Amino acid sequence: MTTRTAITAVYPGTFDPITLGHEDLMRRAAGMFERLVLAVAVGHHKKTLFSLDERLAMAQEVAAPLGNVEVIAFDGLLRDFVRAHSGRVVVRGLRTGGDFEYEFQMAGMNRKLMPEVETIFLTPGEKHQYTSSTFVREIATLGGEVAEFVSAGVLARLNGRTAK
Repeated sequence: MTTRTAITAVYPGTFDPITLGHEDLMRRAAGMFERLVLAVAVGHHKKTLFSLDERLAMAQEVAAPLGNVEVIAFDGLLRDFVRAHSGRVVVRGLRTGGDFEYEFQMAGMNRKLMPEVETIFLTPGEKHQYTSSTFVREIATLGGEVAEFVSAGVLARLNGRTAK
């Protein structure tokens, strides 16, 4: 894209860890919007491999080359975070039909909670369609190779955390 829409978009997730699929969506969304906020969820409903501070550091590292991406932690309702950061769009990624069902329901609920905000869905490039943080964590924990799914910095942290 050659021009960005003068809108703030929010891309929320746990990012445990941030994958090349997440990076792909982040780069593409950053190209569409004037400002993109990567909202790293505290993840109180999930047991994360990495602490919030570690996830923020990894996300900031991969977002650094993009001048219009801010990485910010959030807790609570997405609605409150989006409004606090003047968001007008929520960006969500879709990989499979299963993702679609969940995300479609979430978008509908978010529309009820914040009707002034639109949700857009992006699909990752073909190379990253099946990449998920859950799979990456599991493969790494079991001693498998995950270099093709994460950046070098994330890989180093994963190897440090999961080395047996």
